[in-house]
Amino acid sequence: MNEKQTTDNIIIADAAFIDKVAFDLIVNFERMLERRIPQADLAKWVECIALDGGLREGSHQTTVVLTHDKEQETLKNFLPSNFSQELDGKAFNGPLGEFCFSTPCGETYVGKDELFLDTLQTFLAEKDVKRIMVIPDDSLYNNVRDILRKVHDDDKRITVFAMQPMPGGNFRQEILGYSLMAALGIRGEEINSRN
Repeated sequence: MNEKQTTDNIIIADAAFIDKVAFDLIVNFERMLERRIPQADLAKWVECIALDGGLREGSHQTTVVLTHDKEQETLKNFLPSNFSQELDGKAFNGPLGEFCFSTPCGETYVGKDELFLDTLQTFLAEKDVKRIMVIPDDSLYNNVRDILRKVHDDDKRITVFAMQPMPGGNFRQEILGYSLMAALGIRGEEINSRN
């Protein structure tokens, strides 16, 4: 008999937002460092997000949900990048356990933003989910904060990622740029040597 495999950890990211931020970092750091910056390593990025969200080495199960519009079929600044062919339903194992990808898209009746917020609320209601890492588009930040204010579950560790500190709530915050810089192969000592 197959036992239902549960996931304790969820990463929910707005795919267009992380793609845009990665593009901005690539453009700016290519200029600053005077070298080509490759596309971001998606596996390395999700592991960095998980670490920033409090996950440590072990045999954990993490679901990575990348919400997007129907028109967006790929991430332009990450590898692997194609939602339907390379990511949806695929997984990889690393020191932090297994990461399984899900790439739902917004349709005519439910847009990408509503899908993102509904996905967040669904996982917040799951008893087995202990750690949620949220990467919303800046335009959704207030909605996410309002949803998280209503969460009264001390067993859930919730971390919201943004490019700058935002007005808070009852959740942790981390800077998104650090994980993306690591996934893009940009090292701190490389930046410091330019100053």
